[in-house]
Parts: sequence; structure tokens; C-alpha cells
Amino acid sequence: MQNICEFPIHQCSRKRAHVALVLASLLLAAISSPSQTSSVVKDANVYNRAVLLVGNDKLEVAIVKQGGSMLRIQIQGDPQGISPFGNPELVPGVPDNRKLNGPMVGHFVCVDGFGSPSKEEAAAGLAMHGEAYLQPWKLVSAEKQAGVATVKFTVDLPKFQETFARSLQIVDGENVIYIDSELTSDTAFDRTANWGEHPFLFPPFVERGNTVVDVSGARSKTRTYPANTRPGTLLQQSQDFTWPNAPAAGGAVYDMRETPAGLNGTGHTTTLMDPARPLAWVTILNKERHYLLGYVFRREEYPWVQNYMQYTGGWIGRGVEFATQPFDLPHRDMVELNRMFDSPVYRWLPAKSKIATRFLLFYAKSPEGMTRVDDVRLENGMLIVEDRASGKTMTLATSRPL
Repeated sequence: MQNICEFPIHQCSRKRAHVALVLASLLLAAISSPSQTSSVVKDANVYNRAVLLVGNDKLEVAIVKQGGSMLRIQIQGDPQGISPFGNPELVPGVPDNRKLNGPMVGHFVCVDGFGSPSKEEAAAGLAMHGEAYLQPWKLVSAEKQAGVATVKFTVDLPKFQETFARSLQIVDGENVIYIDSELTSDTAFDRTANWGEHPFLFPPFVERGNTVVDVSGARSKTRTYPANTRPGTLLQQSQDFTWPNAPAAGGAVYDMRETPAGLNGTGHTTTLMDPARPLAWVTILNKERHYLLGYVFRREEYPWVQNYMQYTGGWIGRGVEFATQPFDLPHRDMVELNRMFDSPVYRWLPAKSKIATRFLLFYAKSPEGMTRVDDVRLENGMLIVEDRASGKTMTLATSRPL
């Protein structure tokens, strides 16, 4: 057999040994690389759903494979294991068939659509809240480099002829998750887009007498419902008000911040985020258990925060939904409304183009004595949360800008 090496035998042997050593080193690096998918995400089952677990030394989030919902988020090492999206196992007095049922659980995204479809859209097969939360999400990549874990997903929206992409980043040492999203149109015409982020919060994080909601806005309105479709509503319909003092159905004033004891019914309001602030925020605080969940987002992308109250029985719920639109209504209704409080109520998605959003969420134990949130701001790589009445401040490392 002809020797294909043109150098002396001893030199060829050394070269082959060197090549083998290089290949072995590359293989070892690939196996042990921190960017390897298996070291960043883990398959698990949470509340009877297949999920991927992503986390750092501070937080762990469970992402549902079918629909992309952030089903559970927990603080690492927390003995109580409280998730703002509900812990059914900690509320044994409520039947299991009333807890975390269906796809509208956790923090899910409503796109392209927020609310019920029109009659014609429903006949064509569109469901409530768009397609993204109903479709299988494809894991595109998962890597960790320099202490930053990044997980990317895509999901096809066939009825809308759109594609939705979302990435989550978690930095070691931070109680923060950074979320970037893109909606791409495959059609050759401009269209309006309805897009809402829908955190749905449940017990024991949501707790009568202890859980309060604060927002960076004041100008608000109650939702209007068709006659006789919402028995038990707590609020007067189609009334302007200044947050948090909403007009109650009986003529009194209802404090929208609170989760009052002994009150049953439903209610739905919207609040326009402060036009003077480029970054808006909403927070939910359990004063007794000392857990604080918050979101910071670009006001131009999400001008509205909807507050939905579902206070019935022991499994009470609260939706704090930041969105392109003031209420959960079809595309046609938003086009006909056009503007509210001199602000847009939808976004444009140009032909064969994409639109994007970026926001962050934070979840941490709150300081003893904190009872409200008056301000949330980003300064010099830190997120600062203030309760001015009590003088309490919480500061979290936030290395990534919005």
C-alpha cells in the first residue's frame, strides 16, 4: 500500500499524533462546552405539562412546550416555592378541576389577537387570544456564555400567516429575565396587529387582603360588556376614572390596587401608561408573604395595562396584561376605536416585515414593611423599586438595558 505521507515516517507519526490530539481536544471542548443545550435547559413535567426548565442561581422558570407559557417561576432555594402563577398543591381546599386548567395559564402571549375573535374569524377557526399560546413551540437554540443563558423559540401561526419568535435571557446573579420577541408577517399587505402579554396570577401568591397591584399610569377606564353577559361584575361599565379608584357597581369607589377579603365577582379595567415615561411598569406584591413580581417594558410597544379580576371561590385570579390595546377585543373593534385617550390601540405589521418588543420581569423577596410600589426605574445597571410611604427600597442587579 502506498504511503501517502511525503515526509519521513517518524515525522508522519508525529503529525498524525498531533492531529489526533487536536481532534480529541475539540471533541472534549464540545462535550464540556457551557453552551451545550442539555446544560441550559432540562426536560420536566410541571402540573401535568411537558416543560423546559431554564434558570440561574436566583430563579428557575418552567416554559410549556405546547404554547410557550411561563407556567411557573420560583426563587432558587425558597423553602415555600411560591410561584406568582399559582401553586395548586398549596391550595388543597379548591377542587383540582378549577386550578390551572387549559392553555391560558402562567404568563402566556396573546398574538396575533387579544380577546375573542369576531364572528367571522371564529367561523374560520380562530380561537380567543390568537394562535401562539395554542401551538407547539420549537426550541431553536439554548446556550450559556459568560454567565448568560439564552434560550430561543419559534412558533408558526398558520391561520394568520405569521411567525412568532421569542428569546429569554437569564444572567447569573440576577433575579431578572429579559424577553425579546418578533412577529413576522408572511403576507404581501400591511395589517394591524393585536399583541398582549398575559400574566395570570393565582393563589397563594394572590391572596385576599394581602396582594396589591401598582402601575405607572393614572388615566383609566372600565370595560363595557354586552347586556346580561357578565353577571356579578364589580364595576360600573364604560366609566373613566383615575387609578386606582374605580367606580363600583353599587355606587361606591373600588380600590383597584387591593385584593379585598369577602368580595366575589369579576371586573376589568385598562390604564394608559404614563406618556412621560419611556419605560412603563406594573408590579404585584404579596405584602404578607413578601414576594414581589414586576414587569418593565417600553411604553411605545405596550401603552396599556389591563387589570382583570376573577374573585370567585377559593381559586381567585388576577390578570395584569400589558398590551397594544386597552381591552381584549377583536381586530375590527380596535380599528373602529382607532384611538383612546389620544393613544394608539393597535400596532401596524407591514407586509413581509416584522415588529419587535423587549421587556423584563423580576421576581424576588420584598423587604419587610414594603406595602406598595411607587416607582420602578433602571439606573446604572440596577433596578430600583421604591415604597416611599414606608421608606423601603429594593435594589436588584440588572445588567442588560431595555
